[in-house]
Amino acid sequence: MKKTIPIKCNREFAEVYKKGKFFAGKYIVLYVLPNRLDINRLGITASKKAGKSIRRNRIKRLIKENYRMNEELVRCGYDLVFVVRNNEILPSYYDIKREMGFLFRKLNLIDKGKNNC
Repeated sequence: MKKTIPIKCNREFAEVYKKGKFFAGKYIVLYVLPNRLDINRLGITASKKAGKSIRRNRIKRLIKENYRMNEELVRCGYDLVFVVRNNEILPSYYDIKREMGFLFRKLNLIDKGKNNC
């Protein structure tokens, strides 16, 4: 991920939850907050309610890989936090891909022109 750095501090996650906009899908919830930087910051969380560690880490890897593949389409200057929802069905790569595209369009994060980060 060339133009994205991770969010690691709990304070930063809390700020995105408190001040940001969000939209929920079937498998994930996306919180977005403008950050006044030329880069995006990415955070992914999965609570213990989402399953055991193997399942949580699998879903987080799927989200990270799908974001990496769509990174060029996403506008710069946002904090993005993906929250894994509690679901009995383990989503596939394509389920996450379809849902991330839907959430990006809903929150108007897709850059129509060329991404100039």
